[in-house]
Amino acid sequence: MEVKLIAHTPDPDRVCAAAAFTSWKKKTTAELFEDLSDKEAMDFLRMVIGLGHVSVTEHATFTFSISGVSRALTHQLVRHRIASYTQQSQRYVKFSPEELRYITPPTIKGNKEAEEEYTSVMAEISNAYQKLLNLGIPPEDARFVLPNAAATNIVVTMNARELTHFFRLRTCERTQWELRELATEMLRQVKRVAPVLFENGGPNCMVGPCPEGKLTCGKIEEVRKKFRELK
Repeated sequence: MEVKLIAHTPDPDRVCAAAAFTSWKKKTTAELFEDLSDKEAMDFLRMVIGLGHVSVTEHATFTFSISGVSRALTHQLVRHRIASYTQQSQRYVKFSPEELRYITPPTIKGNKEAEEEYTSVMAEISNAYQKLLNLGIPPEDARFVLPNAAATNIVVTMNARELTHFFRLRTCERTQWELRELATEMLRQVKRVAPVLFENGGPNCMVGPCPEGKLTCGKIEEVRKKFRELK
């Protein structure tokens, strides 16, 4: 998996702080953006977020290049609707046997017999896909044999409010392992450029009790420590 924050709103913390002050001050947002001290801006942004007035965080956006993830992951990812996505097309992109990659779950990698079976099935699928292409079947139809494990590339853009919601759900220990790994790396990267917006980023238990009830992982303090120290 490769994750890279390729673009974001410049100075996202200050932009959102200026937006928050706009409803309280006579000055324009541009004036506030220039005139606020760092401490004044960040303290006010923390207060506003703490009060639950998180609409101001929609003014900062973040774009990620994501590659080497499975179609199983992206099927889950695109359920987050307040976001923009562009994914590598299996309709227009044809793959040779050497190019057709797939993701192997750690549980399979850790089991020799399972890995052999898995690798064999992936090879059969690859051969079937190539045979269909050689028979003149268009890629949009040949792709029907490709598995959820097929590797893909996708670009994702979210605003800070939706990202926070995404992190609340997808960094949770109960999230599917690949998507949790992706969400954690995305959080690591946005914390570097927007430390105030995401200083409490992480699963729901970062800001309250675990909502999973009997399904809780039971590791709340350990999880909180992990995300507070995430760099």
